[in-house]
Amino acid sequence: MREPVEAVEACPISPVVDVVFSRWTTPILWVLKEHGRQRFVEIQRRLSGITPKVLTQRLRQLERDGLVIRSYHAEIPPRVEYEISDLGRTLGPVFSVLTEWSDAHLANVEAARRAYDGADRPAR
Repeated sequence: MREPVEAVEACPISPVVDVVFSRWTTPILWVLKEHGRQRFVEIQRRLSGITPKVLTQRLRQLERDGLVIRSYHAEIPPRVEYEISDLGRTLGPVFSVLTEWSDAHLANVEAARRAYDGADRPAR
């Protein structure tokens, strides 16, 4: 009887995908990379559709993962700013490669989807 292969062994990038490509993580990192240090409300304005609760959760997770730095300024009213960390900046080449891939292949993916959706398929 064969031993089951652990998911990490089957795909060594799974942990990275979980960290970097979970919902809203990439757009948040992109905003911070492109626009620099931002306040919460500025990030939220740039990401239409994200709720304050989800943005808070994602920012906390990104801070925990070391990809975002949170700066608290004890002023009246208090001011909190977020910026991409040096570790987060190392993802820049990954984003560049994905952008290149998207530019080169996304139209093919969309065409394949249209073909698939338009084909007569037996019910599953």
